Amino acid sequence: MGLIMAGLMLGIFAASIDNTIVSTAMGTIVSDLGGYDQFVWVTSAYLVTEMAGMPIFGKLSDMYGRKRFFVFGIALFILGSVLCGTASSIVELSIYRAIQGIGGGALMPISFAILFDVVPMEKRGSMSGVFGAVFGASSLFGPLLGAYIVDHIHWNWIFYINVPIGLASLLLVLFYYKESVEHAKQKIDWWGAVTLVGAVVCLMFALELGGTKYAWDSAPIVTLFASSAILFGIFLFAETKASEPIVSYSMFRQRLFGSSALASLFYGAGFIPFAMYIPIYVQGVHGGSATNSGLILLPLTLASVVAAQIGGFLAAKTAYRNIMIGSALIFILGAFLLSTITPDTSNAELTAYMIITGLGVGFSFSVLGMAGMHGFDASKRGAASSSMSFLRSLGMTVGLTVFGIVQRNALAAEMADAFGGGAGAGGVHSLADIRQSLTPEKRAELPSDVLNRIVDALSSSIAHMFVWVIVPAILALLAVLFMGTAKLKLPAQGERSKRAGAAEYGGGH
Repeated sequence: MGLIMAGLMLGIFAASIDNTIVSTAMGTIVSDLGGYDQFVWVTSAYLVTEMAGMPIFGKLSDMYGRKRFFVFGIALFILGSVLCGTASSIVELSIYRAIQGIGGGALMPISFAILFDVVPMEKRGSMSGVFGAVFGASSLFGPLLGAYIVDHIHWNWIFYINVPIGLASLLLVLFYYKESVEHAKQKIDWWGAVTLVGAVVCLMFALELGGTKYAWDSAPIVTLFASSAILFGIFLFAETKASEPIVSYSMFRQRLFGSSALASLFYGAGFIPFAMYIPIYVQGVHGGSATNSGLILLPLTLASVVAAQIGGFLAAKTAYRNIMIGSALIFILGAFLLSTITPDTSNAELTAYMIITGLGVGFSFSVLGMAGMHGFDASKRGAASSSMSFLRSLGMTVGLTVFGIVQRNALAAEMADAFGGGAGAGGVHSLADIRQSLTPEKRAELPSDVLNRIVDALSSSIAHMFVWVIVPAILALLAVLFMGTAKLKLPAQGERSKRAGAAEYGGGH
């Protein structure tokens, strides 16, 4: 079982380290490729396709077995990584990230479903904590590794390193995971998948293009908003008719699952802006290199690792709700503190703020995953796990798009004020010129008065966006209040030996 767990952890590590590395390297990538007004699509494209794949692969794994779809997912993830390394524009990189995301959509839910299949119940809390720690560890080492690669090799190698990690994961699962041949026959909710993803994509394009390339009341933007609303309405209707819906209303009738799923949505929406924009703040405001931005993220990620481990341990000691109430309150405090940053905020202050935020978010990595699958048998765990992952990814996708637009619009307003609405000294007059402040070499070419105005504008816009991040943090708190008093149940001593033997042979799926 140890080698199976190692393979799963490597797969999760590869998928999650990729996002943290991209976040750290984004300033350098934008400086090299341009497209500051489009860089959120590099992450959004990944999240959209990951979100689309999660419920589908989760159901397919329940129907036909976990192994084949995990192997398919890791193979596609490796292919997408190789393609990303060859990208020559932000648009190309976004397209290749979408391919990566499809593979990532298989890795996350299937890994957690296999975990629940092969690990005895009394060990699930600690093992979920370990999986949560892998999430955090990837966030811990990702920024450092990415920063080193960006500063000493080239940014495209941040994608190539996924190849050996992914291959190791693929081989371990392929050769050591033995699953049964009995699987639950179910139907794929293709209507639900297509309409929901279509609704999200239309909404993202409407928000991204509105007020920039098109006026908010223009025909293209109105059409996109209308299409999003219509597709979402069809999705809600389709879910009432589907025999195996993507988002099962019956699952949501279970109080613990419904509240945990909503909390995952809000945690995803609230956490992603910090991971994406703190490196931009460090490079664009403090003038740091990619290494600096990678190091400054360590407190956030290390705190989340610690909290994930503690959460897995506490799940068997107290109710999931008790853990998550404390988590949400700490998250709200961290979001508030980060919304106060200015160009004068010291690294020590920023470090303290990120430790608090990381502690608040880290519990959700392990505890919400366990709470979401609590009470479901093996035939439903893939669907429950994928639904939880799906909703977190949906929150991240919409959150990144919405908060990215908030920051971009605030930055445009600040730049207009700083330079009188026209070209300023040194020719700085558009968001595209922000790229000049994102690497030490290009900053040195800017006149000091111009650089100071850019720094003030960038800092103010990011802080303004972080104020709005407090909203999903508060909504997460409201969601966890309804989780009830359930906690991880351990079997009686007599049952443990029986389940341990089954676990040695890969469990039920």
